[in-house]
This record gives sequence, C-alpha cells and structure tokens, in this order.
Amino acid sequence: LVYTVDFFPPVVDDPFSYGAIAAANSFSDVYAMGGKPILALAIAGFPMDKMSADQVQKTLAGGTHACVEAGVPLAGGHTIDAQEPIYGLAVVGLVHPKQIKRNDGAIDGDILILGKGLGIGILGAAINKDELDPNGYREMIDSAVKLNSIGAEFAGIPGVHAVTDVTGFGLVGHLLEICKGSNLFATLNWDKLPILPAAIDYAQRGYSTGAGARNWDNFGNEVTITNELEGWQKNLLTDPQTSGGLLVSCPSDRADNILSLFHEQNYEYAAVIGGMVEGVPHIYVT
Repeated sequence: LVYTVDFFPPVVDDPFSYGAIAAANSFSDVYAMGGKPILALAIAGFPMDKMSADQVQKTLAGGTHACVEAGVPLAGGHTIDAQEPIYGLAVVGLVHPKQIKRNDGAIDGDILILGKGLGIGILGAAINKDELDPNGYREMIDSAVKLNSIGAEFAGIPGVHAVTDVTGFGLVGHLLEICKGSNLFATLNWDKLPILPAAIDYAQRGYSTGAGARNWDNFGNEVTITNELEGWQKNLLTDPQTSGGLLVSCPSDRADNILSLFHEQNYEYAAVIGGMVEGVPHIYVT
C-alpha cells in the first residue's frame, strides 16, 4: 500500500484545467513508486467570497476527469473556506513490496530517461504576466494534465533501478536525489534534454521563476557545467515542474525497450538524457 497527499494553488487561470493538473500531479507520486492508484480523496480550499460556485464546480470537475482517466474512484474528500484556492488529492495505491520503485537504486552504467518535456515553470511565469500565447498555453496544459500512469508498469520491470518524478526542484534537483541515494554521479547531455518548444522561446526571451533561481542557490554547487551554457539554458535545468515527467534509471540493455514503452503510450518527448557513473554524488552537464 502506498499513499500520497499533494495540493497547491492554481498554476493556470482555467479552473477545469487547474483541477485536472492538480489531480495528475497528485497521482504522480504513486506512479513514481510503481504503484497503481486505487482510491482518491479530494482536498480543497476555496475563498468563497472571491470564487463563484461555477468556478468551484469546474475545478472539482477537472479533478474528477483526471480520476476517470486514471480509472480511480473519487470517494469523497474535504473542503474548507480558504484565503486562496488550493486543490489536490490524497491518493492510495497498491504495489508489491518487492517491486516498489525508489529513487535510490541506480547502478553504475545506468541510462537516464526523462518522460516529459521541461519548461512548465517558464511557461507559468509567462502566464503570470498575461503574456503566454495560445500555442504555449496548449503545450503547457497538454503536458501537465498527462498522467504518469506508465509508472505503474515499471513495478514489473526488474531493470528499472530507480524512478522519481520531476517536480518543484527541477531536473537537476530531483536527479541529485537519485545521485545521493545511490552514491553515484550523473552526466546530462544538454542537447538531448526534451524541452517544450514554447518554453525554449520564452526562456530565451528572459522568462524564469523565482523557485528556479532558489534551486540554483540551494544546490547549484553540486552541479558542474562543462560546456558554456547561456542563462536561459541554466534556468531550464532547475525549472520547477508541475506534474512533470518521470525520471528513470535503467541498464543500457533495457533503455531502448523502456524508451519505446514511453513512446507507445504517447509520451512524445521521452528521451535518453544521460547516465549514472560511479563516483561522488554530483551532476555534470555537457
């Protein structure tokens, strides 16, 4: 039995999309452990003097839509009056104790695969300034609402040594957790990183997040960039992701099969991005 609770303020203006993204993000922790969600409870807070009943209903409907897509009953929940909107799910899932996927089992020689494109935080920064165009908005929504349901299949794949979902600490922050838990260092190939096309454009135009900058302040000394990268490229390495992709560490002889599994399930941005190597926990970006 695995259990997770996750909720946060809106990252988009549309209440239905917000509900769907929050629910997808809540499921992700269970999927990252190889678990199959079996039950969800909603946790919500709404400023009833500022939000209409229609907005509240659409937020809840978005969460319900994600539960239906996951094949999970939404069995109730708890709602309070709050100063700002918050919504998420408490999710219960099942996985065999011997098949739980953790973020500390990577092995020297493993290949790293990332399941979704980076850049959600950059696009969110543009939303906050009312400057994200419709194409960028659609890219952001499509990525964030997509469930990481492929993770439930990893439980039955012995070659999947470590898994984590990339969220608030960005790619390098969550990869450092794998490095430290596994006592290995990681290499990342910048040119191989999957990035949402609109996020590249907005990052180059100077959009960034405060959380991304704080991530660099907190653990940037554990990342070495061996090639000269521009500021916008560095921002994407620590860009906080809402409902980001799964990061998988697996042996090289399984990498093609696992990458194909991602693509077969329409994770179009899934890509091999680097590897794990024996040595002091650190990340080298080339």
